[in-house]
Amino acid sequence: MRTIGLIGGMSWESSAEYYRILNEGVRDRLGPTASARCLLWSFDFSEIEALQHRGAWDELGDLVADAAQRLEAAGCDLLLICTNTMHLLAPRVDAGVSIPLLHIADPTAEAIKSARLRKVGLLGTAFTMEQDFYKGRLSERHGLSVVVPGDDDRAAVHRIIYEELVAGKIEPASRTTYREIIARMVEDGAEGIILGCTEIMLLIGADDSPVPIFDTTALHAQAAIEKALD
Repeated sequence: MRTIGLIGGMSWESSAEYYRILNEGVRDRLGPTASARCLLWSFDFSEIEALQHRGAWDELGDLVADAAQRLEAAGCDLLLICTNTMHLLAPRVDAGVSIPLLHIADPTAEAIKSARLRKVGLLGTAFTMEQDFYKGRLSERHGLSVVVPGDDDRAAVHRIIYEELVAGKIEPASRTTYREIIARMVEDGAEGIILGCTEIMLLIGADDSPVPIFDTTALHAQAAIEKALD
């Protein structure tokens, strides 16, 4: 079994889900006493969040690249960045290590294509929904058409992530808000919905959408299991 390096703590709420999914998946594959061989570098998310909202991406790149190098030096064989937003820095991380970085958008795109869908809605932080590092990878590498919510809906999605989900707060009113936003994206032609922030799966599931949901946290972790046991 290869050792998986997890760059996490962004937030720890979703990093805990990664740890659970990895260990349950390995147990299912190898037997009741088996668990994943992994190392976790966990940031203090308050520091990361402040830098994100200041737009200090160069400084964030230094921090995440350093974490990746530490995990490689500790013996990891592959890396996961346990957050969608910080994949803005994936090229910087990839260039700084010699072990493979498994990009979260790729297993997500493969699942969408396996479902024979081509137009999908993307929910995530404002950084993920508005910048091209994520949407561009889905379209250019995988041929998918990606739609995002309108301005007010994007603001609501972002606010709920940073004010509630990263703090482990699950509010019924916010679930209703997300359901309404999803419905509007479906009206705009979305055939499926990407939960493009690793915390959204704490709030939204298959029953909250009239079209298929693609949980990036689960898909990313499951792809890592395949790589680790290949």
